[in-house]
Amino acid sequence: MAQYDFKKITVVPSGNDLIDIVLSRTQRQTPTVIHKGNAISRVRQFYMRKVKFTENNFTDKLSKTIEDFPRVEDIHPFYGDLLHVLYNKDHYKLALGQLNTVRNLIKRIREDYVKLLKYGDSLYRCKSLKRAALGRMCTVTKRIGPSLAYLEHVRQHMARLPSINTGAPTILICGCPNVGKSSFLNKITRADVEVQPYAFTTKSLFVGHTDYKYLRYQVIDTPGLLDRPLEDRNIIEMCSVTALVNLHAAILFFLDLSGSCGYSISQQAALFHSIKMMFRNNPVLIVCNKTDLQTLEGLSGEDLKLVMEMKSAALKTLPGQGGEAANDQDVLLTMSTITDEGVMAVKNAACQRLLDQRSERKMKSKKMPNVLNRFHVAMPKPRDQKERPVCIPQAVLEARAEEAAHEERKTEKDIENENGGAGVYSASLRKHYILADDDWKLDILPEFLDGHNVYDFIDPDILQRVEELEREETAVEEDGGDFEMEDEDFTAEAEKDLQEIRKRKKLLIQKHRIKKSTAESRPTVPRKFDKDRKFTTERMGRQLSSLGIDPSRAIERARSRSVSRKGRKRERSVGGDGEDEMEIDGGLDNKKKLRLRSRSMLRSRSVLSQRPLGEVVPGEGFKDSAQKMKAVTMARNATKKRNKDARRGEADRVIPTLRPKHLFSGKRSIGKTDRR
Repeated sequence: MAQYDFKKITVVPSGNDLIDIVLSRTQRQTPTVIHKGNAISRVRQFYMRKVKFTENNFTDKLSKTIEDFPRVEDIHPFYGDLLHVLYNKDHYKLALGQLNTVRNLIKRIREDYVKLLKYGDSLYRCKSLKRAALGRMCTVTKRIGPSLAYLEHVRQHMARLPSINTGAPTILICGCPNVGKSSFLNKITRADVEVQPYAFTTKSLFVGHTDYKYLRYQVIDTPGLLDRPLEDRNIIEMCSVTALVNLHAAILFFLDLSGSCGYSISQQAALFHSIKMMFRNNPVLIVCNKTDLQTLEGLSGEDLKLVMEMKSAALKTLPGQGGEAANDQDVLLTMSTITDEGVMAVKNAACQRLLDQRSERKMKSKKMPNVLNRFHVAMPKPRDQKERPVCIPQAVLEARAEEAAHEERKTEKDIENENGGAGVYSASLRKHYILADDDWKLDILPEFLDGHNVYDFIDPDILQRVEELEREETAVEEDGGDFEMEDEDFTAEAEKDLQEIRKRKKLLIQKHRIKKSTAESRPTVPRKFDKDRKFTTERMGRQLSSLGIDPSRAIERARSRSVSRKGRKRERSVGGDGEDEMEIDGGLDNKKKLRLRSRSMLRSRSVLSQRPLGEVVPGEGFKDSAQKMKAVTMARNATKKRNKDARRGEADRVIPTLRPKHLFSGKRSIGKTDRR
């Protein structure tokens, strides 16, 4: 049986939208200019063409809509009844019939006005007839606006219907609301149906697919049913009834033994007996769900009797149709979707019943005798009454016993499964290391320590060197203690200087260590917070005097820098060397004197402080000036591009090409040239 795809139905426009589409297309795709001086035959042809083109567009649109929607008589009875339940088959036919009537009316309008246009005697008369023809077509189309809106609503709803293959092997799940039908569908298929602890969570049909013995089976979840007359059922329940009546499938009637669904076993049994006439010619299985709350053996005698009556009724639904249950256990099954107990057994039993019924029907078909005539099954006949048991050689038996006794080697996959599986267990790559001691395999070897690569400091001869160092230390201890520098060659004055040098070196090392340990975390403290008065001009003067340098100018310069400069720009100090000072006439004011002195000091200091770029200073690491100049050039080239890129940020306005070639080349064509 064909599988219907209702999603391919084209969108149905409203009445006004359809008129706009057709008239705009007529305006765009037909000539629009006609003159008074043209021959009357040309005028007639001009307006007849517009009328015919408009009629063709209306007819094409309406025909496309009528053909896309399925005819109720031509589709499978399941879809026909489903359309009737959801949209009322009479309204559906009436809407399509109105579209067909309007299509015929538009054709008739076209024929009438084309005849009249053939006898038009002037441009005005032909134009008036054209306007009348198009106006009547639009008026007729507006009248079917409600029908077009109804069909668009039906199309949207049909596009959301599940795609059910009416010819595929199907498992149909039914029962009272909230008995676990949707949970079972989620367990055996990849469907993701909403599951909630209240009735009528499922409001329409849901489809999933599962495999059994290399065949694909279709599983349909239906909304819950209530025990009431057919005329009192709502649309949701009628969807289930339509599927039960029209689909050939294995019926799984779910029974809640615990009664937590809100319906007792007697109510569920009454529902089963009221709809069992819909199960004819279909295999039926009674599935007792929620056994984690209530087992079948724990039921009372009255409830158990009702279940057994349902079981006997289920056995009578297939009179000679094939697919009968092999035993009573294949009709009454128990399961729990919470603990997954019996879920796969229910699925396999339903699929096997369908498979057996399919095979038996094929065996009863007319083609089967022709197929069986091509086969011949040969059965060997015994030549005597002597028994000949199977003979297995002794060597084979010993090999089997040895193989059974041999313990299988544990693979890494087995160890992973024992320790939590993938994502929990991480295989160790060190356990196969070949080392002198197995305890070393799990030692952690750092790759980086204090910012250094540990492998760079590994010495293969470390043990030999340690032994040599130990022997040397032992020899020193045997000679009389720690090694000391011989002081016989030093005079008393040299000895005193040596002690002073050692003392100062020790102090410098301590200060450096203190400074290094706290330099990163110590903030820069202004002098006004220097409580200990370590950095003063008096101290600087004493140190410079001890070195034989006149400290007066340095103290004066430091004091001039410390003067507050609030309210004016920061300027250079007035002090400087005597030869750098300039004689200023008395007529100049103080600001001008200060400016001139600062300029002269800047020029002189820059001359004195700068040294040639190629001059090599001890400690820079260059062997000569050529090597230094080469290094400076390489540094400049390396930073040139980085400096260039650093000038431009994300927020800067950038014009990559000031004059784009496509705007400033070639001839100017007809049109606006404002952009140039």
